[in-house]
Amino acid sequence: MTKKIQAIRGMNDILPKQTKDWQKVEDTLHRVLANYGYQEIRLPLLEMTDLFQRSIGEVTDIVEKEMYTFQDLNGDSLTLRPEGTASCVRAVLQHNLLTQGIQRLWYYGPMFRHERPQKGRYRQFYQFGVEALGVPGPDVDAELIFMTARFWQELGLKGLQLELNSLGSPESRTNYREALVAFFTKHQSALDEDSQRRMRTNPLRILDSKNPQIQDLINEAPRILDYLDDKSREHFDLLQNLLNKVGIAYKINPRLVRGLDYYTRTVFEWTTDQLGAQGTVCAGGRYDGLIAQLGGNTTPAAGFALGLDRLVALLKDKGLIESQTSVDAYLVAVGIQAEKQALYLAEELRTKIPTIRLQTNYNGGNFKNQLKKADRSGARWALILGEDEITQNTVGIKDLRGTQPQQFIPWNKLPDHINQQLKG
Repeated sequence: MTKKIQAIRGMNDILPKQTKDWQKVEDTLHRVLANYGYQEIRLPLLEMTDLFQRSIGEVTDIVEKEMYTFQDLNGDSLTLRPEGTASCVRAVLQHNLLTQGIQRLWYYGPMFRHERPQKGRYRQFYQFGVEALGVPGPDVDAELIFMTARFWQELGLKGLQLELNSLGSPESRTNYREALVAFFTKHQSALDEDSQRRMRTNPLRILDSKNPQIQDLINEAPRILDYLDDKSREHFDLLQNLLNKVGIAYKINPRLVRGLDYYTRTVFEWTTDQLGAQGTVCAGGRYDGLIAQLGGNTTPAAGFALGLDRLVALLKDKGLIESQTSVDAYLVAVGIQAEKQALYLAEELRTKIPTIRLQTNYNGGNFKNQLKKADRSGARWALILGEDEITQNTVGIKDLRGTQPQQFIPWNKLPDHINQQLKG
């Protein structure tokens, strides 16, 4: 027997029953994004490798260890996108969108990182990304956080913790970096191998270590909030005032640094303790230098990314996603004449009731077996068409999910009858 080909490890199929859960979440996010006036932009999966090296940072874990990079037939180095912000900024610059004013954009799709797969972390994962380009003040930072809080409200999700920090300006961050290196150099023998490497390349990432053996040392390290310049401190204070005014609770986390080099000033995460080690559901912040770094003019910008895999898993764990039926009605046709009429009836119903989800039976079968198929489909009703119904120009309606007696409705009144049932 020929060996079956399996999916690549960490790249999972999302099966039909699961996609219904995903679609419910996606529809909610689409609606909220429209409420805030954000527009969708669709981006390619592949980009030039240089885009991510210049934006994310060559000494980050993503660029050093996790990117799927290869040479194409022209000899160009290409990379499957590991995140969306750099791609979005590239598109905005390439198509001169900033000449049209402030850009409020969102995108959705798969991202790729070669990580060790575990619950909530996959090599192909799905993100909603939201970017606001051209607004300098803390009001847009606050709006992005308001938007994420509204996501949770609309989804009925409670218990997420908002963590907040500021990374300051590039200058204040450089001063902090020097203080951090000086501190960890004194305690270098206590650092694990990974943290010692990061001290030479990206010392702020030591603060993000999950190694329990160095947590006490990390807690003793200098705090970035003590190194903020005056403008960054004012920006951070105004953001907190806006959140307080709207009543959004948050926790200041001076160890929150994010894994991407392009962040400046505001950074935030929404976290949960219900997904094991992968507790971040949504994260983002401000990246005022990235657009200039990629060849544009100096332009303020902020955004966030939301992990759909983790969000759907969390909603499922909390019982906030209910199983939905795939179809409203299943058309049972018994007999040659009924089978011929069934396709015509189905098309007429779809024309007159555009919202109906209707399946027709294929490959014949007796009445009992077709009813079993109708029940397995999850349909609310079985529409029954047999020789008697053809003769009387009626259709039988059997309630598969309730106790209503079977009814026989004239063909010409069937669309109105079903419409009323759907609305009810």
